[in-house]
Amino acid sequence: MRFSVVLFAALALLACDKKDASPTAPASTPGTAPNWGAAQAQAPAANPAANPAVPTAPANVLKGKIVERLEAPPYTYLKLATDKGEVWAAVPQNDLKPGAEVSLPNAMPMQNFESKSLKRTFELVYFGVLAGSPEEKTAQAAAAAPAPAPVAAAAPAAGAGPGGHGAAPAAEVKVEKSEKAAGPNGRSVGEVWEQRAALKDKEVVVRGTVVKALSGIMGKTWVHVRDGSGAPDKNTHDLTFTMGTDDAKMGQVVTLKGKVAVDKDFGAGYSYQVIVEDAVVVK
Repeated sequence: MRFSVVLFAALALLACDKKDASPTAPASTPGTAPNWGAAQAQAPAANPAANPAVPTAPANVLKGKIVERLEAPPYTYLKLATDKGEVWAAVPQNDLKPGAEVSLPNAMPMQNFESKSLKRTFELVYFGVLAGSPEEKTAQAAAAAPAPAPVAAAAPAAGAGPGGHGAAPAAEVKVEKSEKAAGPNGRSVGEVWEQRAALKDKEVVVRGTVVKALSGIMGKTWVHVRDGSGAPDKNTHDLTFTMGTDDAKMGQVVTLKGKVAVDKDFGAGYSYQVIVEDAVVVK
């Protein structure tokens, strides 16, 4: 459990650069501080063998002295002098100064990570939370809380995603059959699944009910939409979108436009057979 908790903290930081100047916290309003603990408690178990090219953190704890820091609010990138050399780490924003000794339990490494806000690519950077920080304590408390009752619907075979993105929606979200969006790019959820190979890298417009929405994860808002099409027994009735804003709220009927990606692998065992990226709400 502890590994998966800290892993999710890492995933919450990954690819933050699309919104790392003003990301949103899970279940919060834009501009508020990320709610690390609440989100981390939903993390699935990690699959360490999913990305063998990425090394694991030494002894599960990255320790070192701060020699340089870069600000990308609400995150701080720290260059650490460790017993194995200098490495970069990305953690929730803090006021620690160079010379301070820090450690990151179960930090998650990422290779060739591009930070758009800092306009640089890190050959290797570790993501996580600082030992003893409020974020770690909140995560531990959230992890110790009783697990929520399971829901009836199963998660998609592929596309579980960070923070349980493949999980079934809250029971109170009622999905009505939605009329397919107009225009040549209009597709139902089921059609996107069925036509995913032909739709790869193409724009689609989908109208449906938001059954799940989580913000501040990998610098994006992750939205699940259902429209009454597709097959629940094959999990093709639910389509995931990533957004740069949190304009789509759970329970809303929205029309979203974005580009289809197929067999998308975010690393750490999180992959999607089909996902619609960089989506925006069509008014």
